[in-house]
Amino acid sequence: MLDQELDCLAASAADTRPVHPVRPDGLEAFLGTLLPARAAYLRDADFAAKAGELAFLPGPQGIASAVLGLGTESTPFTFGSLPMRLPEGDWRLEPGDYDPAEATLGYCLGAYRYERFRSVTGRGPASLFVPPGHEAALSQAAATWMVRDLINTPANILGPVELADFTASLADRYGATARISAGDELDDNYPTIAAVGRGSARPPRVVTVHWRGSAAADDAPLISLCGKGVCFDTGGYDLKPSAGMLRMKKDMGGAATVLGLARIIMEADLPLRLAVRVGCVENAVSGTAMRPSDIIRTRAGLTVEIGNTDAEGRLVLCDLLHEASEEAPALLIDCATLTGAARVALGPDLPALFCNDDGLSESLLRLGNSVHDPLWRLPLWSSYADWLKSPVADINNVSSKPLAGAIVAGLYLLRFVRPGIPWMHIDLYAWNDQSRPGRPEGGEAMAMRALFALLRERVSRT
Repeated sequence: MLDQELDCLAASAADTRPVHPVRPDGLEAFLGTLLPARAAYLRDADFAAKAGELAFLPGPQGIASAVLGLGTESTPFTFGSLPMRLPEGDWRLEPGDYDPAEATLGYCLGAYRYERFRSVTGRGPASLFVPPGHEAALSQAAATWMVRDLINTPANILGPVELADFTASLADRYGATARISAGDELDDNYPTIAAVGRGSARPPRVVTVHWRGSAAADDAPLISLCGKGVCFDTGGYDLKPSAGMLRMKKDMGGAATVLGLARIIMEADLPLRLAVRVGCVENAVSGTAMRPSDIIRTRAGLTVEIGNTDAEGRLVLCDLLHEASEEAPALLIDCATLTGAARVALGPDLPALFCNDDGLSESLLRLGNSVHDPLWRLPLWSSYADWLKSPVADINNVSSKPLAGAIVAGLYLLRFVRPGIPWMHIDLYAWNDQSRPGRPEGGEAMAMRALFALLRERVSRT
């Protein structure tokens, strides 16, 4: 089961208990609406409506209601702790100074658990009644659960074939067409992906998905998505240390994010044409694995010297980007857990954005902040392009210098994007190192909601 359904929703408002979201500047007015004894209880408890602060009010049969502090800022994650802090049962959110759709999203994100392999599971989340009109928030929450499930699934369960099959089944669910490439076809059409996958006993796959919105004409904008689906990354012959391998089941986080974004697009039936390409592969060590100093040919015809076998993600993406460019999309986006250098620069929470279009970049950053899914732009600094030179091939897959690793990786990918095509490269972590409200430890969908907001805004202008 790679795709849980939301299990935190109440079927109706009947027999639900209320949660009162309150801000500090509205606390006194709220207390004035309560019975004197309840208001006195909250005052004696020093309830100040700080963000995430939760108090329970008693009733004849136990807890009658809850009061949630919102603090001074608005974020969906304030509601993320409620599913596991509220007593089990059905609840509803009372009106207040907050965005109901954001609250629904945050509540559902906080209800996620990954317990597939536990023989004894923990308590379930409290259920929230969500009134009609919040379908977009529920769609994004369900897609996030799917992305988290994919990333959290261990590599012995989710290998290249399984990821490809899931991608095809997702396409079928929404009436899209999917094509899986394998074997000799990979050698011919995706030679760099074939080279990365050659070291594993589990064969690589490439899945290509095409979909069109019900209102999309033949000339509707084509949005092309490419995802790095490395189901496990040992580093190859440039072997990672054991600590560096512990989370490498998440190295397909870019592919998972792309699939989550595609799901939201298709559920929203945006009036556009969509192409999705996922490179599904495992980077392993064996007698058939690629070696440092090997030279391989790309789909674009360029030859690449393998300077480091642990820089395999850009090899997976370069053939996908070149093929996607052949369709001349209105926007080309790739997502990948590509470099540790991006994490050194920006930490785990901020995906690095590389973009060849300033207007697009500014729009995505603005929308990412507005939907609480932020990114930070790093430059495609052209002076570093020469660092990828090879004395024996057209290009090396790594730099000759130990600096600016995320930028150099972006410049490598840029070589495979046709001039004139607007392109975004998202280098993301796809993981929460620790649990926070609405963001449990484990796999995470990053930049997905921001990208959807961008696409929705763009098609609304056409």
